[in-house]
Amino acid sequence: MTSTPADLLEVMRTATKTAAAAEVDRLHAALDWCEIHTTNDQDDAAFGDHGIPLAGPGAPMVSEFAVMELGAALGMSTDSAKRYVGAALEIRYRLPRIWARVEAGQLGFWKARWIAEHTMCLPMAGAAFVDHQVGYCAHKVSYAEVERQITTAMARFDPEQAEKLRRQAADGRRLDVHKDDMSLEGTIEVSGTLDAQDALDFDAAISRLAADRKAAGSTESLDVRRAQAAGDLARGQDTLPFEPDAQDAQEREGGFETGLRPSSTTEGIKITRVIDLHVHQAGVFGDPNATVGRAGRKPVLLETIREWCGAPDTVINLKPVRDLAEHLHVAGYEHPDRLIEQDDLIDHHCVFPWCTRAAERCDHDHVTPYQRGGPTCSCNSAPLCRGHHRLKTHGRWTYDVLDRGTYLWHSPHGHIYRRDHTGTEPLPPPSSQRP
Repeated sequence: MTSTPADLLEVMRTATKTAAAAEVDRLHAALDWCEIHTTNDQDDAAFGDHGIPLAGPGAPMVSEFAVMELGAALGMSTDSAKRYVGAALEIRYRLPRIWARVEAGQLGFWKARWIAEHTMCLPMAGAAFVDHQVGYCAHKVSYAEVERQITTAMARFDPEQAEKLRRQAADGRRLDVHKDDMSLEGTIEVSGTLDAQDALDFDAAISRLAADRKAAGSTESLDVRRAQAAGDLARGQDTLPFEPDAQDAQEREGGFETGLRPSSTTEGIKITRVIDLHVHQAGVFGDPNATVGRAGRKPVLLETIREWCGAPDTVINLKPVRDLAEHLHVAGYEHPDRLIEQDDLIDHHCVFPWCTRAAERCDHDHVTPYQRGGPTCSCNSAPLCRGHHRLKTHGRWTYDVLDRGTYLWHSPHGHIYRRDHTGTEPLPPPSSQRP
C-alpha cells in the first residue's frame, strides 16, 4: 500500500516523539549512574580515580573512571561522554524548569544541552536567573534570546567574569592555517581575524602581487593569482619590475594603494617547511595507474607532489619504508623511538574504545604490564592517551591484542569492545552468547 504525504508526515512525527522519549530514558539512566558514582574525592589525577566537576557550581562531581565506562557503553569517546554527562547534570541540578520541559517531552535534549553548555560558567544564581527567564518558553524561544539572557546573567551575577570575557574579546585576533585538513589536490584552508589595518595592508599587498603576476604573463584567474601571491609574500618573493597596464591598475582598486607597505623580505633568513610525503614506488617510476600519494595521512594527487618536488629550492630527503610487520623487541622498559613510530603508524589513535586522541600525543602502554612479565615489543605495545592509560592501570579495565592493530577490551562490568583501524564495535557479553 502506497503511503500518502500525510501518512509519511505522521510517521515522522510519531518517530520523533518516540526518539525523544527514548532520549529521556537514556538521560535518566545516565543520571542514575552518576548518582551511584558521585564522589567528593579530588585526589591527584595522576594516581587512580578521582571526582571531576562536569557542570556548574551546585552539581555533583562524578568519578572519572565511571564517566569513561559510561561513554564506552554509550558509544562515545571519553571527551564526548564528559560533555554529555556535564549537560545532563547541569540541566538536572541547575536548570529545574528546563529539566521539567525535557522530562515532559516538550523540549528536545539537543536544545536543552545547548542552553546548559552556555550556563555552566555562571554561578548558581546566574543559572537560576536564566532558568526562570527562559524555562517556560525554552521549547519555542530563539537561540538569540537565550544568549541575551545568559549575557545578562553574566553581567549581573558574575561581573568579574564578564569583564574578563570582554577583555579577551577585545583581542580576539588569530590566523589559522589548517594543516591537518589538506585536500586531495594539495590545498589548505586559511582563516583568521586580523587588526583592521593589518588586514587592509595584507589585502593591498596580495592585490598588488596578484596584479604583478598577471602583468608578468600569468593566465590564471584573479582568485588563483591572489592565492599564489600569498605564497610569494610568505617567502619574501617579488615579481620583476614592469609597467602595469590599465586592467592591472583596475585590479588594484579596493586594495587601498595609499596604505601599501613595501614587500617584506627574508634576507639572511632561510624558511624551512617540512612535509612528510609517502609515494609508492609505482608512482616514482611513472606507472600511469599510480595517481595518489600521501602527505602525512592525507591523500594527495601525485601530480601535485611532483610540482612540489620540482619547485626551486626544494630539498628532498628520502627515508626508508618502515616495515610495519617487523617485530621489534628490546630488553628494557622504555619504548625505543622505532617502536613508538611503528605504534603510531599502525594505530594512529589511542586504542581505547571510541577515543580519537592522536597517537603522537599518547603514552605507549605495555598491554601486559612490564612488572608482570610483559615484554617491550611490537606484540605488547599500543598507544593510550593519559586518561585511558590511568583507567587501564587503576580502573580494572583490561585488553588483549588479537592481532597487530586489533584489540579486545573488557570493562569491569563485563562489557566487551573490539577496536581496530576501522573503529570500535561493541560485542555481546559472553553470557548472551550462550544457547
